[in-house]
Amino acid sequence: MNKKQLIERIVEHAGSPKAEAERHLEAFTAAVSEALKAGEEVQQPGFGKFYVREQKAREGRNPQTGETMQIGASKAPAFKAGKAFKESV
Repeated sequence: MNKKQLIERIVEHAGSPKAEAERHLEAFTAAVSEALKAGEEVQQPGFGKFYVREQKAREGRNPQTGETMQIGASKAPAFKAGKAFKESV
């Protein structure tokens, strides 16, 4: 499902105008992004939580040359589904 299809589903479920549903989706993604950048977790009971996962530095390999190289530590957004959400799927 892409963004356009998700907006259409929101319109079906909420009965709101398409432009309003799109604004709400944009606001949600912006709020989650800002919270994660600030180092916070976003938890929605029954659905799941968004958080930042720390990835350690590791050794990797260049697939073209086979040369080993160091890959630095990084942070990546992650999502863990809640119990109710898992059971519904």
